[in-house]
Amino acid sequence: MQLTGLHVHPVKSMYRLSPETAAVHPWGLAGDRRWMLADPTGRFVSQRENAALGQIRVGLLPDGALALTAPDGSRIEVTAPAADAGDPVAEVEVWGTRFRAAEAAKEAHLWIAEHLGDYRLVHLDDPRARPVDPEYGAPGDTVSMADGFPLLLTTTGSLDRLNELIAAEQDGDPAGHQPLPMERFRPNVVVGGSAPWAEDGWRRIRIGALTFKVVKPCGRCVITTTDQETGERRGPEPLRTLARHHRLLRKAAFGQNLIPERPAGVEGDVLGTLRLGDDVEVLEDGAHWTADGR
Repeated sequence: MQLTGLHVHPVKSMYRLSPETAAVHPWGLAGDRRWMLADPTGRFVSQRENAALGQIRVGLLPDGALALTAPDGSRIEVTAPAADAGDPVAEVEVWGTRFRAAEAAKEAHLWIAEHLGDYRLVHLDDPRARPVDPEYGAPGDTVSMADGFPLLLTTTGSLDRLNELIAAEQDGDPAGHQPLPMERFRPNVVVGGSAPWAEDGWRRIRIGALTFKVVKPCGRCVITTTDQETGERRGPEPLRTLARHHRLLRKAAFGQNLIPERPAGVEGDVLGTLRLGDDVEVLEDGAHWTADGR
């Protein structure tokens, strides 16, 4: 098995970057989901509520600034705010967990309002501010503004099998199914060379020189029905087929969440680097996830 895809989403629910290498921090890939939009109550905003978020192209500049480009060509560069620099701090929330994040400059909010809605752009200047769900993580495990865990893994074998199942459901016309691309699932790491759904049995894996705990299946939502290139909702798939054929923990599931392990002797925020083509090895397996529980 090999690492065949790497994806970083600098702003939660906006467009992806797909580098050939990525540094790994305890809270996720470098630059992944350190920014997000929050509504007036502080709750995160995603493509679930506003599919247009996915149409904003994103860049990370060498000085740490964020570059956003709208479909009409309008562009803005946003300096990363920080509480230590005296920038305003807001209390925000992701799936019930409240934490503090630094607010971007007013000009960024005006640009966001013009293109997306009444939202604030915030930056997680302290990546240790948000803990991982203690049911699945250890004390001290933290996560960026991702839904719940530092990294999300998917496999090409499972996507191929899912597309076969969707095609078989097309009222006897499999030729009418356009295979879903992996981008619908917004993973961080994609593994090729495994059997379909093999990742559901992994407990601990190695990618390149780094090891990861496999902690929880990823329950899926309406974002997977959204074309990441156009922003259009494309009907009930893949949720309909996943609900019929691949339910884990009472949800239509695809992919597994990971928490990186700190290598012996490594200190600081950078645990190591992942590279396309890295070998992938299962170190421990035997996880048993069922439709109704673990």
